[in-house]
Amino acid sequence: MNTEHTDLTAAARVAGAITDELAKTIVGQEDIIRGLVASLFANGHCLLIGVPGLAKTLLVQSIARVMGVEFKRVQFTPDLMPADILGSEMIHEHQGRMEFRFRPGPVFTNLLLADEINRTPPKTQSALLEAMQERRVTIAGENRVLPEPFLVVATQNPIEHEGTYPLPEAQLDRFMFSLDLGYPGREHEIEIVRRTTIGESAGLSTVVSGADILAVQRLVRAMPVADHILAHAVDLTAATRPKQPGGGKTAETYIEWGAGPRASQYLILGAKALALMDGRAAPEAADVRRVAPYVLSHRIVPNYRATGEGLKASELVAVLVKEVPEPKY
Repeated sequence: MNTEHTDLTAAARVAGAITDELAKTIVGQEDIIRGLVASLFANGHCLLIGVPGLAKTLLVQSIARVMGVEFKRVQFTPDLMPADILGSEMIHEHQGRMEFRFRPGPVFTNLLLADEINRTPPKTQSALLEAMQERRVTIAGENRVLPEPFLVVATQNPIEHEGTYPLPEAQLDRFMFSLDLGYPGREHEIEIVRRTTIGESAGLSTVVSGADILAVQRLVRAMPVADHILAHAVDLTAATRPKQPGGGKTAETYIEWGAGPRASQYLILGAKALALMDGRAAPEAADVRRVAPYVLSHRIVPNYRATGEGLKASELVAVLVKEVPEPKY
């Protein structure tokens, strides 16, 4: 038996099972679902950006239910403290003596939804930094390992700025993908209204497990990548950097700061996850270019000229992708 082929088939089956089950409650948004599943397969955290009412929270809750993993949701507010996320040491009486006992916070879960993450001050936002990067937290001088898999999906409202705190670059860089949810098309919106106003909502079943997700994540890491694909990912990232070797005309004109090396890593991991979802043994240049908007848009800082001309980061990335030629074999 070809073990590699069996693994690829199993991984594609896991992806198909998740997306098929999600279709029972989530109408449209196929690209967003595919991007979110790819980030989970690549063991990367994801930022969902969209106006209220686009089912961001429902999507994350549904994925947790379909995967059969532990899920917790934290509503980020201005008065939220780091201990409300990480946990804290509490004093308890035990056999006549007072002693400290750790009470885990909601971060000790498999899938954490950080709802409206930009509504809490930077001090609390940064409490997630170590957890997202190291998959552990340090409390009272003791390292505590988080369960596996551990993934953070955060939501953000792009249009309401009053009472919000923009995510610092260090926090944004911890998110593998940034996915923008747009308004549904007319036919999709009709179907949404039909499903939510007539009869009962469809129930979701658990179709995969946390062990399945961990197996796919290991397969993503083990997947080989050709040298010219690695070089293409690095070239795309370099094209975002003004006044640096490899920086393109768009970067020089419209970008203040470009993406760092972590972007190149995530371009490859995301491309590998997409290839695996399609049952392919290795990523192609098209996969790297497909995930480029998800990886690069939140890692570049447009300059005053771009702002004055009303150009969004995602639009600049689309131009950059066209500027960088596809690799020659």
